[in-house]
Amino acid sequence: MSEQDANQRFVQEATVEPEHIARARAHALELGAAPISPAIGAQSAVIAAATAARSMIEIGTGAGVSGLWLLHGAPHAVLTTIDSEPEHLGAARQAFAAARIPSARTRFITGRAAEVLPRMNEGAYDIVFVDADPTGVIEYVEHGLRLVRPGGTVLVPRVLAGGAVADPVRRDAVTSAYRSLIQETQASPAVIGALSLSGEGLLQLTTVADAGNGSAAGLSTGR
Repeated sequence: MSEQDANQRFVQEATVEPEHIARARAHALELGAAPISPAIGAQSAVIAAATAARSMIEIGTGAGVSGLWLLHGAPHAVLTTIDSEPEHLGAARQAFAAARIPSARTRFITGRAAEVLPRMNEGAYDIVFVDADPTGVIEYVEHGLRLVRPGGTVLVPRVLAGGAVADPVRRDAVTSAYRSLIQETQASPAVIGALSLSGEGLLQLTTVADAGNGSAAGLSTGR
Protein backbone atom coordinates (compact mmCIF):
# COMPACT_ATOMS: atom_id res chain seq x y z
CA MET A 1 0.00 0.00 0.00
CA SER A 2 1.38 3.42 -0.98
CA GLU A 3 1.75 6.26 1.50
CA GLN A 4 -1.12 8.12 -0.15
CA ASP A 5 -3.40 5.08 0.03
CA ALA A 6 -2.48 4.59 3.68
CA ASN A 7 -3.27 8.23 4.44
CA GLN A 8 -6.60 7.99 2.62
CA ARG A 9 -7.54 4.86 4.55
CA PHE A 10 -6.55 6.44 7.86
CA VAL A 11 -8.63 9.57 7.17
CA GLN A 12 -11.67 7.50 6.24
CA GLU A 13 -11.38 5.30 9.32
CA ALA A 14 -10.68 8.24 11.65
CA THR A 15 -13.70 10.25 10.53
CA VAL A 16 -16.62 9.72 12.91
CA GLU A 17 -19.99 10.11 11.25
CA PRO A 18 -22.93 11.14 13.46
CA GLU A 19 -25.45 8.35 13.89
CA HIS A 20 -28.28 10.14 12.09
CA ILE A 21 -26.05 10.69 9.04
CA ALA A 22 -24.87 7.08 9.10
CA ARG A 23 -28.52 5.96 8.98
CA ALA A 24 -29.19 8.27 6.05
CA ARG A 25 -26.11 6.88 4.30
CA ALA A 26 -27.38 3.31 4.64
CA HIS A 27 -30.72 4.32 3.12
CA ALA A 28 -28.99 6.24 0.32
CA LEU A 29 -26.92 3.20 -0.59
CA GLU A 30 -30.06 1.08 -0.72
CA LEU A 31 -31.49 3.57 -3.23
CA GLY A 32 -28.28 3.65 -5.26
CA ALA A 33 -27.87 7.36 -4.55
CA ALA A 34 -24.03 7.25 -4.09
CA PRO A 35 -23.68 9.61 -1.10
CA ILE A 36 -20.50 11.58 -0.45
CA SER A 37 -17.92 9.97 1.82
CA PRO A 38 -17.74 10.80 5.55
CA ALA A 39 -14.39 12.55 4.99
CA ILE A 40 -15.87 14.92 2.41
CA GLY A 41 -18.95 15.41 4.57
CA ALA A 42 -16.83 16.37 7.57
CA GLN A 43 -14.81 18.85 5.49
CA SER A 44 -18.00 20.40 4.15
CA ALA A 45 -19.37 20.73 7.68
CA VAL A 46 -16.22 22.52 8.83
CA ILE A 47 -16.46 24.96 5.91
CA ALA A 48 -20.14 25.60 6.64
CA ALA A 49 -19.30 26.27 10.29
CA ALA A 50 -16.27 28.45 9.53
CA THR A 51 -18.26 30.64 7.16
CA ALA A 52 -21.18 30.89 9.62
CA ALA A 53 -23.42 29.94 6.71
CA ARG A 54 -27.05 31.03 6.92
CA SER A 55 -28.22 30.08 3.44
CA MET A 56 -27.01 27.04 1.50
CA ILE A 57 -28.03 25.26 -1.67
CA GLU A 58 -27.03 21.84 -2.93
CA ILE A 59 -27.29 20.58 -6.49
CA GLY A 60 -27.91 16.86 -6.12
CA THR A 61 -29.53 15.61 -2.93
CA GLY A 62 -27.89 12.21 -2.55
CA ALA A 63 -30.83 11.13 -0.36
CA GLY A 64 -29.89 13.66 2.31
CA VAL A 65 -26.34 12.75 3.34
CA SER A 66 -24.60 15.87 2.03
CA GLY A 67 -27.38 18.11 3.33
CA LEU A 68 -27.15 16.58 6.80
CA TRP A 69 -23.40 17.19 6.87
CA LEU A 70 -23.84 20.81 5.78
CA LEU A 71 -26.51 21.38 8.42
CA HIS A 72 -24.29 19.62 10.98
CA GLY A 73 -21.82 22.46 10.45
CA ALA A 74 -24.42 25.21 10.15
CA PRO A 75 -27.44 24.09 12.21
CA HIS A 76 -29.19 27.46 11.93
CA ALA A 77 -28.88 27.75 8.16
CA VAL A 78 -31.62 27.23 5.60
CA LEU A 79 -30.80 24.52 3.05
CA THR A 80 -32.30 24.35 -0.45
CA THR A 81 -31.77 21.03 -2.20
CA ILE A 82 -32.38 20.28 -5.89
CA ASP A 83 -32.73 16.85 -7.45
CA SER A 84 -34.47 15.35 -10.46
CA GLU A 85 -35.23 12.12 -8.57
CA PRO A 86 -38.35 12.42 -6.37
CA GLU A 87 -37.36 9.24 -4.53
CA HIS A 88 -34.06 10.79 -3.44
CA LEU A 89 -35.80 13.96 -2.29
CA GLY A 90 -38.30 11.84 -0.35
CA ALA A 91 -35.46 9.99 1.36
CA ALA A 92 -33.87 13.32 2.26
CA ARG A 93 -37.14 14.55 3.77
CA GLN A 94 -37.26 11.45 5.95
CA ALA A 95 -33.62 11.82 6.95
CA PHE A 96 -34.04 15.48 7.90
CA ALA A 97 -37.20 14.72 9.87
CA ALA A 98 -35.45 11.87 11.70
CA ALA A 99 -32.63 14.28 12.58
CA ARG A 100 -35.26 16.70 13.98
CA ILE A 101 -34.32 19.46 11.58
CA PRO A 102 -37.18 22.00 11.52
CA SER A 103 -39.06 21.94 8.23
CA ALA A 104 -38.61 25.71 7.93
CA ARG A 105 -34.87 25.12 7.50
CA THR A 106 -35.19 22.94 4.41
CA ARG A 107 -36.56 23.54 0.94
CA PHE A 108 -36.94 20.80 -1.66
CA ILE A 109 -37.04 21.45 -5.41
CA THR A 110 -37.75 18.66 -7.89
CA GLY A 111 -36.28 19.28 -11.33
CA ARG A 112 -33.24 19.24 -13.56
CA ALA A 113 -30.53 21.53 -12.25
CA ALA A 114 -29.95 23.10 -15.68
CA GLU A 115 -33.57 24.27 -15.69
CA VAL A 116 -33.88 25.24 -12.02
CA LEU A 117 -30.62 27.11 -11.41
CA PRO A 118 -31.22 30.00 -13.84
CA ARG A 119 -34.30 30.91 -11.78
CA MET A 120 -32.46 31.05 -8.44
CA ASN A 121 -31.54 34.41 -6.92
CA GLU A 122 -28.07 35.76 -7.62
CA GLY A 123 -25.77 36.32 -4.63
CA ALA A 124 -28.28 34.74 -2.23
CA TYR A 125 -26.24 31.87 -0.78
CA ASP A 126 -23.24 31.43 1.47
CA ILE A 127 -22.47 27.93 0.17
CA VAL A 128 -23.32 26.13 -3.06
CA PHE A 129 -22.66 22.37 -3.01
CA VAL A 130 -22.39 20.83 -6.49
CA ASP A 131 -22.91 17.06 -6.58
CA ALA A 132 -24.95 16.40 -9.71
CA ASP A 133 -24.45 14.97 -13.20
CA PRO A 134 -20.66 15.27 -13.70
CA THR A 135 -21.00 15.93 -17.43
CA GLY A 136 -22.63 19.26 -16.53
CA VAL A 137 -20.27 20.17 -13.69
CA ILE A 138 -18.76 23.24 -15.38
CA GLU A 139 -22.20 24.68 -16.11
CA TYR A 140 -23.34 23.99 -12.53
CA VAL A 141 -20.24 25.62 -11.06
CA GLU A 142 -20.79 28.68 -13.26
CA HIS A 143 -24.29 28.94 -11.81
CA GLY A 144 -22.89 28.33 -8.33
CA LEU A 145 -20.44 31.21 -8.64
CA ARG A 146 -23.35 33.43 -9.63
CA LEU A 147 -25.53 32.25 -6.77
CA VAL A 148 -23.04 32.70 -3.92
CA ARG A 149 -22.56 36.04 -2.23
CA PRO A 150 -19.21 37.82 -2.59
CA GLY A 151 -16.84 35.78 -0.45
CA GLY A 152 -19.16 32.76 -0.62
CA THR A 153 -17.98 29.22 -1.29
CA VAL A 154 -18.73 26.65 -3.99
CA LEU A 155 -17.91 23.04 -3.06
CA VAL A 156 -17.48 20.29 -5.66
CA PRO A 157 -16.99 16.73 -4.36
CA ARG A 158 -15.76 13.72 -6.42
CA VAL A 159 -13.67 16.10 -8.50
CA LEU A 160 -10.77 13.63 -8.82
CA ALA A 161 -13.08 11.08 -10.47
CA GLY A 162 -11.60 8.09 -8.67
CA GLY A 163 -8.06 8.93 -9.78
CA ALA A 164 -8.99 9.36 -13.45
CA VAL A 165 -8.27 13.11 -13.47
CA ALA A 166 -4.63 12.51 -12.58
CA ASP A 167 -4.24 9.97 -15.40
CA PRO A 168 -3.22 11.85 -18.58
CA VAL A 169 -4.38 8.94 -20.72
CA ARG A 170 -8.01 9.33 -19.61
CA ARG A 171 -9.93 11.56 -22.05
CA ASP A 172 -13.57 10.62 -21.46
CA ALA A 173 -16.17 13.37 -21.07
CA VAL A 174 -16.44 13.21 -17.27
CA THR A 175 -12.70 13.16 -16.67
CA SER A 176 -12.14 16.00 -19.14
CA ALA A 177 -14.88 18.09 -17.53
CA TYR A 178 -13.40 17.75 -14.05
CA ARG A 179 -9.86 18.35 -15.34
CA SER A 180 -10.97 21.50 -17.18
CA LEU A 181 -12.88 22.73 -14.13
CA ILE A 182 -9.82 22.40 -11.90
CA GLN A 183 -7.48 24.04 -14.40
CA GLU A 184 -9.77 26.95 -15.23
CA THR A 185 -10.72 27.78 -11.66
CA GLN A 186 -7.12 27.61 -10.51
CA ALA A 187 -6.24 30.16 -13.22
CA SER A 188 -9.21 32.45 -12.58
CA PRO A 189 -8.65 35.77 -10.74
CA ALA A 190 -12.31 35.70 -9.65
CA VAL A 191 -11.93 32.81 -7.22
CA ILE A 192 -9.54 31.44 -4.63
CA GLY A 193 -9.42 27.69 -5.15
CA ALA A 194 -8.11 24.75 -3.16
CA LEU A 195 -8.15 21.05 -4.00
CA SER A 196 -8.38 18.50 -1.21
CA LEU A 197 -7.29 14.88 -1.60
CA SER A 198 -9.47 13.60 1.23
CA GLY A 199 -12.12 11.08 0.32
CA GLU A 200 -13.00 11.29 -3.36
CA GLY A 201 -11.56 14.79 -3.67
CA LEU A 202 -13.12 18.17 -2.90
CA LEU A 203 -12.69 21.37 -4.91
CA GLN A 204 -13.25 24.48 -2.78
CA LEU A 205 -13.86 27.80 -4.54
CA THR A 206 -14.32 31.08 -2.70
CA THR A 207 -15.34 34.10 -4.74
CA VAL A 208 -13.15 37.19 -4.56
CA ALA A 209 -15.32 39.97 -3.16
CA ASP A 210 -14.16 42.68 -5.58
CA ALA A 211 -14.01 40.51 -8.69
CA GLY A 212 -17.72 39.97 -9.30
CA ASN A 213 -19.50 36.63 -9.39
CA GLY A 214 -19.96 33.71 -11.77
CA SER A 215 -19.61 35.52 -15.10
CA ALA A 216 -16.21 36.84 -14.02
CA ALA A 217 -14.88 33.38 -13.26
CA GLY A 218 -13.95 32.84 -16.87
CA LEU A 219 -15.15 29.24 -17.03
CA SER A 220 -15.68 27.73 -20.46
CA THR A 221 -18.68 25.47 -20.89
CA GLY A 222 -17.57 24.25 -24.25
CA ARG A 223 -20.81 25.43 -25.84
